[in-house]
Amino acid sequence: MPTFTHGGVDPLVAGVYERWEKQGLPGAPWPFMSMVSVARLHQLLQKALESELKRLGLSRTGYFLLTTLALISEGHASLSTLSRLVMLHPTSVRLTVDQLEAAGLVGRLPHPSDRRATLVRITDAGRERAGEVNRALESPDGPMGVFTDFHREVFEALQPVRRAAGDLDDVAL
Repeated sequence: MPTFTHGGVDPLVAGVYERWEKQGLPGAPWPFMSMVSVARLHQLLQKALESELKRLGLSRTGYFLLTTLALISEGHASLSTLSRLVMLHPTSVRLTVDQLEAAGLVGRLPHPSDRRATLVRITDAGRERAGEVNRALESPDGPMGVFTDFHREVFEALQPVRRAAGDLDDVAL
């Protein structure tokens, strides 16, 4: 049995380890335990994020689109590029862009060389809203405050796994 360091291991996950062999399950428990831990962390992050976004009148997809647009040097991208970058179906991206446009946070413009494509550009109000969310998410007093000291650590710990899975190969902004 491994020694769990850092105190406070999830008792459900630790219990899985202790019972795995006893119950005669083949293989090691680590794949299951890692997936459960990541899923539980994801739920906690989602709950905190949704709480903050609701307060600021944005959906999760809206926040991801605004921040992605703010990070693109030109401040605009095609709907298909946004769909690929945020890993959502183009219809979901289009509906979210409709909502953001109605709120004055993005605008649409024709693609300069492809009449079939539409570009989405972030407005000054959209940049401000994305910045407001980002400041709120890093606040130690906000819903994500418990994660403040761990954001970078979690990000860096996940990079080798994402790279090995090929997730970082086609994500350039």
